[in-house]
Amino acid sequence: MTDRAETLGELRASGWVSRPVKDEIRANAVAKISSGAVLFDGVVGYEDTVMPQLENALLAGHDLIFLGERGQAKTRMIRSLTGLLDEWMPIVAGSEINDDPYAPVSKHARDLIDEMGDDTPVHWVHRDSRYGEKLATPDTSIADLIGEVDPIKVAEGRYLSDELTLHYGMVPRTNRGIFAINELPDLAERIQVGLLNILEERDVQIRGYKIRLPLDVILLASANPEDYTNRGRIITPLKDRFGSQIRTHYPLDAELEYSIMEAEARPLSIGETVGVKVPDYLGEVVANFSQLARASNHVNQRSGVSVRLSVSNYEALAANALRRGLRAGEHVIVARVDDLDALAASSIGKIEIEALEDGREGAIFDSLVKGAVLTVFKERVDPSCTTPIVDAFEEGLVVHTGEDMTSDELAALVEQVPALREPVGALTEGDASAASIAAAAEFVLEGLHLSKRLNKDDSGTSATYRGRR
Repeated sequence: MTDRAETLGELRASGWVSRPVKDEIRANAVAKISSGAVLFDGVVGYEDTVMPQLENALLAGHDLIFLGERGQAKTRMIRSLTGLLDEWMPIVAGSEINDDPYAPVSKHARDLIDEMGDDTPVHWVHRDSRYGEKLATPDTSIADLIGEVDPIKVAEGRYLSDELTLHYGMVPRTNRGIFAINELPDLAERIQVGLLNILEERDVQIRGYKIRLPLDVILLASANPEDYTNRGRIITPLKDRFGSQIRTHYPLDAELEYSIMEAEARPLSIGETVGVKVPDYLGEVVANFSQLARASNHVNQRSGVSVRLSVSNYEALAANALRRGLRAGEHVIVARVDDLDALAASSIGKIEIEALEDGREGAIFDSLVKGAVLTVFKERVDPSCTTPIVDAFEEGLVVHTGEDMTSDELAALVEQVPALREPVGALTEGDASAASIAAAAEFVLEGLHLSKRLNKDDSGTSATYRGRR
């Protein structure tokens, strides 16, 4: 920043050129697209669906509305658009609305330039400061968004007719930047009317003042489709003024859901000595649970099944494994099928289960978990190597599992049932720790039970597997 212009004269001499914010975003988007770079970091699964629409809208210079259910990265994409702004932008020093030194808008900036000319001080604003956001709530007012008379400035001796008595709202303060409104349908219709001029005439009018502030701002909004009927609606003239509507969606498959979970979930560890590992196959179970919930007739699909559900379930699974491992005094902790019970607390509040009878929520949840385990078991375990395991149980073998069983005790099953070595080895992928072997062995037994090849007796936090004869 030491070589940046500090006055208007130095800025002119430097050759800096002013350009509208949409042109600025377009130019930077063109550079990224041409180089093959991704527009947004940390947003996956939209490469062939949402991103082409979004790139088109940015190249066209459109104001945007993102339409989709909760947990579809709408806000993340909106906030990431700041990465398409120039890193630094000059403004007239002291300006509340980021006045362009070449085309000042506010009275403060105009008067300062008239008085000081080329000696007018210039400040540089980082692109992160050029983003404004408002969560639409029923109590949001025009004063919040556009502006209002500041009574303190009036009390200081200024006349009401003086433009300097204005207190600018969030939109003018984001001039030459990006302004976003989340959950737009929640905004009262009379307040939505106040946005019409911003989107079409690109200006705002405050109270009865005879002023016009020609703002340079790109307006973004997010909305849930169900909000149009449940909580409010977007008025037709406002929808008409948005250049593009981008429809988002949930991950299309469990593999993508799993990759998002791994990226978003917080790792669990206690210092450098104790850490928790969630095996890939159990991570896939969590991902498949969400996928099955989105396809279930017992889950209200209008409210959506957010990706945040998958992330919370993944963290709850790891947390339960950590608690169990700490109680057993283990230093190598691997999540097991036992730990899937913890998903109830992190799931029930995030999905709306529709049941004809009271008390059926738990049964529906259990059915979704079992369906997810069975799906992954069929994908990950070769059925040809399970027959000898079933034969051992048919000959009278009985196995006890549960939270109170240590990893060493469960890992001993492989020695007791040699046929377990092959499927367990495929699941552990070379990890010879007792915790990994125990988790894989229990997963195989649970998969065989859900495949109706073994019986299982549940009693609280423990279970007993036995043959079906």
